[in-house]
This record gives sequence, structure tokens and C-alpha cells, in this order.
Amino acid sequence: MQLQAIDVVSSISATDFKKNYYEANRPLIIKDLAKSWPAYEKWNWDYFKQLVGDKKVGLYNNTKSDAYTPINKADDYKTFGEYIDMIRKGPAGWRIFLFNIFEHAPQLTNDFTWPDELITGFVKRYPMLFVGGATSITHMHFDIDLSHILHTQFVGRKRVLLFPKEEQYKLYRKPFEVLSLADFSHYYQRNGTPDYETFPALRLARGYDAVLEHGDTLFMPAGYWHHMEYLDSGFAMSLRAMQSSFTGKLSGVWNLFGMRTIDTMMKKTFPHPWYDWKKKKIFELANKELNR
Repeated sequence: MQLQAIDVVSSISATDFKKNYYEANRPLIIKDLAKSWPAYEKWNWDYFKQLVGDKKVGLYNNTKSDAYTPINKADDYKTFGEYIDMIRKGPAGWRIFLFNIFEHAPQLTNDFTWPDELITGFVKRYPMLFVGGATSITHMHFDIDLSHILHTQFVGRKRVLLFPKEEQYKLYRKPFEVLSLADFSHYYQRNGTPDYETFPALRLARGYDAVLEHGDTLFMPAGYWHHMEYLDSGFAMSLRAMQSSFTGKLSGVWNLFGMRTIDTMMKKTFPHPWYDWKKKKIFELANKELNR
């Protein structure tokens, strides 16, 4: 993989952000955006446990999904308080995916400010919390609704690997899915993945690599592929903004209601032939990238 650092700024003007990152479709880390929010100092494990410790949450392990794995099906369930106690004890490869803590504790929305000066079109009903124990992994994917993301890390550090949409075939994207066939676990370590012999086009993929720390806000443009690994137990909040163009919105709707519906139906009806066709198509498209 051909990786470069993500640009990092302490703060940025709306004009600079829109011209050089939003419109240019480039990721950015903003160090100080969240530092003026009450959440920067206020949000911690004890506070969350006090507010929503009794709420049952779905947990996801590090096992990479296969051809027959149901979409977004949890691997276990615990109360939020039990989960916090578990990941505090040490490395625990379990994460919580798309937990809308704000539905249970709406007062938390007073602890941050929507950065409307940077991006318009925020989906303000659905800020989301992402929580993981040290060593937990979010495998390579892109967000199905194709929204722009401002992802702010609060507790702990997280390693992030990003690729723009146009790199999708070098990443061995599964047809009709938002996932990569390749495994990127521990990609930054000598004995980590990916397997370049099985997935040679990955060597050509151009992307970005960074470590997010407390208070860092990552701007991920719409359609960006991302793989995340929790170096410490921690959590982050994502604010989502719909694309401004009609085409962008339409593509997100197709993914949600067209592409996903077709894939679910085919997995249930013709699981083996569907998987075989996908795998053949994945390597055909990757080989085209290799032979350019």
C-alpha cells in the first residue's frame, strides 16, 4: 500500500476547509475543533455508565464477516455498564457499533456544537457513538449512505487507514457490499496483514494513515474506505452530513434500499452461486487495475 499522512491543523477557516478539503475530497484532522465543547472534559466512562449503564447494547468481535454473515448482526449482548467494566480491565476485542446514546440521554446533545460553518446538511437526529476495547477492529468498509463524516475521538487512541472511493477495486471490494474481501488487521505491524500474495493489487492502493488522540476530529469525505483499530479502550462520536449534490444523495439511497436489498435476497436464495460470482468479479476487477 502507498500511504501518506493526513493533513493536520489546529483550527481552520470555513473557506479554507471547503476549498481544500470538502470540495477537494481530501481527509483532514482538526486538533482543536472539540476543545471548546463541554464534552471534551466531561465525557468519560464513569459519566456514561451513570447515564446509560443499564441499557443493553450489541457487541461485535474482531471476526471478519464472510459470505454468509448477516448484515450488522451482533455477536453478543451486555448492558453498557457491564461492557465498560470489561474493557477497563485490559485488552478486549469487542466494540459497540452505531449505538445512539443520545436517544437514551438526550442531554448529551448540549455537550457539543454542530460545526455548521464547515459543513451543511448534518443529520442531527443521528449523532452516533462508537466504542471499542483495546485491540478491537472495525474492518475495511465504506459507509453505506455515502455521507460526509466528522469523527471526534474522546477517550483512547485509534489507528485509522483511509482510501478514497476510486481505489475500491484495488481494495478488492465485494460487489453489492460495502466491504473488502481482504483483511487489513494490524496492517502497520511487521507481522500484520494484508496478504499481498493473495491480493496483489493492494500494493497499488493509495491511501492515508493516522493515529487519532483525545480531541482529534477526523473529516472523512463521502465514500471513503476506512479501517480502524483501537490502540486503547476508547470511544468516538460521528456527526454525519448528507452530500449536497442530488447525485450523491441518490447514490446513498440506492445503496441503502437497492444494493443492500438485492444482496440480502441473493444471499438467502442462492448463497453459494452468489458468493462464487462475487469472488470471480472481485479478482477480475483487481486484475484490471494490475494490468493498467
